Amino acid sequence: MVLDDAALDQLFRQARTHERFSAEPVTDDQLKSLYDLVKFGPTSANSSPARFLFVRSPEGKEKLRTTLSLGNVEKVMAAPLTVVVAYDPQFYHKFTTLYPAADIKTWFSGNPDLAEDTAARNSTLQGAYFMLAARALGFDIGAMSGFDRVKLDRAFFTQSGWKSNFLINLGHADGSELPPRLPRLAFDEVSAFA
Repeated sequence: MVLDDAALDQLFRQARTHERFSAEPVTDDQLKSLYDLVKFGPTSANSSPARFLFVRSPEGKEKLRTTLSLGNVEKVMAAPLTVVVAYDPQFYHKFTTLYPAADIKTWFSGNPDLAEDTAARNSTLQGAYFMLAARALGFDIGAMSGFDRVKLDRAFFTQSGWKSNFLINLGHADGSELPPRLPRLAFDEVSAFA
């Protein structure tokens, strides 16, 4: 089944990266519904290394503020919720649940470079699934880098050992002052055949 134009517009063609959000909150139930879609996105060996920190309390926002690049402070502080897309470097300990058909934990436990590479790549995929799931559920997003990973990890993840990947502001855009969409590259500029 091919999605109709309205769905493709919502996910891609009309979707934008937003910097301004309304004050409408994002509820726990909405976040759970969102994750219930995200979890089905494919990852290497079903590794599912992404972890999501939802920052919305004033205390959490202030802690996050200290890690942000100046250009992102106002955006993050005004958003109803900011998601830190992170990953668990020890994700392979969940393989008894996630990949019960074989004992593949040793692929990663004895190879920290492979584990790090797999966790970083697949958490990025899961972050992208998160953004598309959010749009599918009627949310607006503003994804960003522009933060000090060492500071953020120290501020939030000393207990868990998670590592930050990127940030997503999440909510309902207020729609004001949205600049024109920036250009995209054409198929012929980015494609090759072998």
